[in-house]
Amino acid sequence: MNSKLLQPYNLNAVITLNNRILMAPLTRCMADDDLVPTQAMVEYYGRRADAGLIISEAIIIRPDGQGYPNTPGLFSSAQIEGWKKVTTKVHQQGGKIFAQLWHTGRVAHPFFFQKNNNNCADVMAPSAIAVEGTVPRMRELTYQVPKAITEEDINQLVSDYAQAAKNARVAGFDGVEIHGANGYLIDQFLHYDSNHRTDCYGETPENKARFPLQVVDAIIDAIGHERTAIRVSPGAYFNMAADVKDRQVFDYLLSKLATRDLAYLHEGMFDDSMTFDYLGGTVSTYLRANYSDTLVAAGGYTSASASKGIDENKFDLVAIGRAFIANPDYVSKVKQNEELIEYSEEMLTSLV
Repeated sequence: MNSKLLQPYNLNAVITLNNRILMAPLTRCMADDDLVPTQAMVEYYGRRADAGLIISEAIIIRPDGQGYPNTPGLFSSAQIEGWKKVTTKVHQQGGKIFAQLWHTGRVAHPFFFQKNNNNCADVMAPSAIAVEGTVPRMRELTYQVPKAITEEDINQLVSDYAQAAKNARVAGFDGVEIHGANGYLIDQFLHYDSNHRTDCYGETPENKARFPLQVVDAIIDAIGHERTAIRVSPGAYFNMAADVKDRQVFDYLLSKLATRDLAYLHEGMFDDSMTFDYLGGTVSTYLRANYSDTLVAAGGYTSASASKGIDENKFDLVAIGRAFIANPDYVSKVKQNEELIEYSEEMLTSLV
């Protein structure tokens, strides 16, 4: 296959990718009970190291960020040591890997972070508005009404994000991707449906983008702009309802992110064929029109459609998800034009 897709890409001054294919962040719920990466995870990531860049599964920055069972953390010494084994394996295979930093906000559940005598910590969110439904994989758990976090809470969260980024570097990650998409904590600040605040973190685009930008800046200060990336989803479609005013928030956010010289901006969509009237079409089209630096597309791309999109300058890199679950040797198969194994839901129950 003769395509830019398989050519090296200079992510920035310090990181060059072997190709433009990224392994998307894929939550697998396979950490141990202490949220430490397992040996199976070490082998799982190592087998996919021929991706230009692996973006890890989402990693919680502190205990109250957990919303799914057995999702790994990056806040204890044991977790850091566990991730060292993963990053070492990936680097030994010639790969590069970023840690995706995550707090689920109102999608968290106190079941996962019980304290002494079953005293549960508060679920944290911009506003005291619950998301409807039950926890995936544990449908007996119903989402709780969260605590509207204080400015003191916000300051601590910013600090904890920065510490998680430092921990990621200690663990051997080449950089971090801030999970600012898909209805989780940072994204909850950016949408009118989930942010009803009337203080300096609500009401206006500038205020709603304040916390996300504080997190970005704290991480840049901690590990450098060239190792900092963010994922966003301007189209509200997951754990929240859309609002036409969301466009103004993301117009402002993107204008400010463009001044940070980030490693990349990642589109947080599961299906890029979805369109949003208030964005004027698909999310990737909207992002490219408003962000000229390195853009990562996601959402059901094949190697052929990704190659076409890159050639047409619609985006620079592509994140592949399900095909990487089914095909650990995805990049090799694309290079050799070999048939891919088709993804199936049964593959979610084991790490291959």
